[in-house]
Amino acid sequence: DARKLQAALDRAFDEPDPARPRRTRAVVVMWRGRIVAERYAPGFTADTPLPGWSMTKTVTAALAGMLVAQHKLSPNASALLPEWRGGGDPRAAITLDELLRMTSGLQFNEDYDDPLSDVAVMLFTQPDTARFASAKPLAAQPGTQWDYSSGTSAIVARVMREAMGGSDADYLAFPRRALFAPLGMRSAVFEPDAAGTLGSASFMYASAHDWARFGEFLLQDGVWDGQRLLPEGWVRYLTRATPLSTRGEFGAHLWVKVPEPFNDRDPHARPLPVDAFHAVGHEGQFVSVVPSRELVVVRLGLSRPESAWNHEAFLARVLEAVPASGT
Repeated sequence: DARKLQAALDRAFDEPDPARPRRTRAVVVMWRGRIVAERYAPGFTADTPLPGWSMTKTVTAALAGMLVAQHKLSPNASALLPEWRGGGDPRAAITLDELLRMTSGLQFNEDYDDPLSDVAVMLFTQPDTARFASAKPLAAQPGTQWDYSSGTSAIVARVMREAMGGSDADYLAFPRRALFAPLGMRSAVFEPDAAGTLGSASFMYASAHDWARFGEFLLQDGVWDGQRLLPEGWVRYLTRATPLSTRGEFGAHLWVKVPEPFNDRDPHARPLPVDAFHAVGHEGQFVSVVPSRELVVVRLGLSRPESAWNHEAFLARVLEAVPASGT
């Protein structure tokens, strides 16, 4: 229903409360592999690279899957870093699965409103983000507690670097060679930190079209142009809910429910399809995938406060406008 779809986009760009700006910059709706609607704020286009913030974590999980396919990594692998391996260090028990599911037990303060929190200090002052995070002590036994942590994402990037071996140049070229080039994500940039470790928690940029390509890639179970790039079952693994997470809303470096504060606070709201999953970033970045509806929805913006953007309600409006599969 083109009229309903345009109305959904109209509302995405509306600013009903000047004190709570949504600042939607880009929306792309892809259905059955083609773009059926898109819109951009003044000054932005389909080709403007925009920050993914924590959507970068989901890209990192895809890249980790490629190393699993090459038998260089395993979700159950432990003793992941040299400094954890000796002297009975309890952090040696942490597995890649626990890092991806945010159940490592490592102490890490993810408070975005505190300029001295671990996440702020790590992202904006530390030349070696992964070593900053990996030096943290355990606050809980691995696998017993869920805490959303950009520190664990930084560690995953270093674990990938250790597993790959080879040169720094090979490691830094890996995202483009393995993922961006095959998918045609020509705008995508994955920034490293000063130590040369990929900024896997936050620092990937791409155009709205290229973020949509990534969503379509996950929708197709990691197959692109007939070529399998992710191991079979990896997307299913990423989208399997982590029971320890709040409301069972987190999988492995992606979300299986829209998290607070972007969820619909209306208790009477119609629930989203159970197979929907989301890459989610600070200030309302979203790549939402609904396999049962063959749908990918990208929303990029600068929402402050973040609760100004109700992604769940927006996605529900888009779903109302898109025919059910089989029709």
